[in-house]
Amino acid sequence: MKMQKNLLITGAMAFIAAGVLTTSCSDDDNNGGGASGADGPLTGKYVIGTTVSGSGTSADLLTTAESLEGEITPVGLTNEGATYWVFHSNKYLYALNYHQGDAGTTFSYERDAATGQIRQRDNEYFVTRFTTYGIYDDKIMTTSSGEGDPSWADPQTGYVPYVIKVGYLDVDDETFTSNTTGGTGSDAIVTDRSYICENFLGNGEYITLSGLEQVDSKVYSVAVPMGLSQYGCQQFTDDARTQYKWVRPGFEDLIKTESGGSGSAGYEKDELQWTQWPDSCWVAIFTDNTLKEKKILKTGKISYACGRNRSQYYQMIWATDDGRYVYVISPSYAKTMSDVRQQTTLPAGVVRIDTETEEFDDYYCNLEELSQNGIMRSWYIGDDKFLFLMYDAPITSSTKTANRLAVFSAESKKLTEVTGLPTDVSGYGTTPYMEGGAAYISVNTESGSPAIWKIDPSTAVATKSLTVSGATTLTAVGRID
Repeated sequence: MKMQKNLLITGAMAFIAAGVLTTSCSDDDNNGGGASGADGPLTGKYVIGTTVSGSGTSADLLTTAESLEGEITPVGLTNEGATYWVFHSNKYLYALNYHQGDAGTTFSYERDAATGQIRQRDNEYFVTRFTTYGIYDDKIMTTSSGEGDPSWADPQTGYVPYVIKVGYLDVDDETFTSNTTGGTGSDAIVTDRSYICENFLGNGEYITLSGLEQVDSKVYSVAVPMGLSQYGCQQFTDDARTQYKWVRPGFEDLIKTESGGSGSAGYEKDELQWTQWPDSCWVAIFTDNTLKEKKILKTGKISYACGRNRSQYYQMIWATDDGRYVYVISPSYAKTMSDVRQQTTLPAGVVRIDTETEEFDDYYCNLEELSQNGIMRSWYIGDDKFLFLMYDAPITSSTKTANRLAVFSAESKKLTEVTGLPTDVSGYGTTPYMEGGAAYISVNTESGSPAIWKIDPSTAVATKSLTVSGATTLTAVGRID
């Protein structure tokens, strides 16, 4: 089975999401020692997103290193930074920028065949807003949910059904396409009814996708129930419009009577915000990357499987290297809902899909029996090992901080906190780079220089690997051959 595992994404916004510090940086982009290679500052095969600061100015740099061991200083290519740095197939690096409601400018880097240096490619594009992302063959995919074609509006209310908006960055051709028309940002319109995501799960609610994981030609994604949109909420079973079609009995008072809130917490009059079904998890298996044809799986062992920060939905669904299994991890985020009816009673847990049968098998692990601390993010290392970014308290705590790492061994159902890290960690790179069975992650500290640390998944012990002296923070590490 063909797997796409060369995905690394990291950026400043996700440092804030983890409750840790980000720091501005300087314009000093071509001074200092520690060259990445004898032939120039950008010839090393490992690429590191770096920030430096000084004299009231700041700069984002891309520097390189021949290995992930030793010590270098930040010297390299000045850039504009990124919300997420995306390494694709050890060949390209994309600066994928997310804007809350609009398109973001995206550009990319590659190795110049003639000089061996890392260079910025010529094209830039506006990528429609997104809430999750993934890699499918030679494309970086992004998705979000939003209103569809205004011509589909309900004749009684004028409310428009929600759709899935899909974007495709072709990394070889340097093009961006999507299933939308009429705009480059939040005003982009989907005119294909195949993408309507109202009643996606059969319970009337619309969904957003979290994680896009390729197995062969198929895409596995968690379908997160979002509640009833204005369109879905205002559907009735009687002509007098007194009997709600999709509002659960006893949930009627959750319907918003006026618009309010802001950003990802904003809501509209006549919608029922957040799911009425917090004790279930759904996974969509799409036939291909068009995301039109699908099979829906449901389990009552875990709540919906995603990590969240504002409008970003962090991936909690991972295929093993051989493509045989897809693990689905639920942090039980629904425990944080304010209304008890929308809170899950299920603990954080892990279930598994057998890709040969395309069904959940009998695997289950109760993560709260292993640790009471909540989980914010997860990444697949390899074999049966996963790296978790965990809070220092239960997920329901109002004072929790995501400042701990742990290794989860799926077969033995063992969760081991990572040891050996500095005691004054101020932030982590948000996605590790995997090589040789180990995880390499950027670690920023309150004192001293930031460094890349190597985590051995068999022991959960971290050792300092590469120090970037003189840098303020490290935001990405990956490889371009």
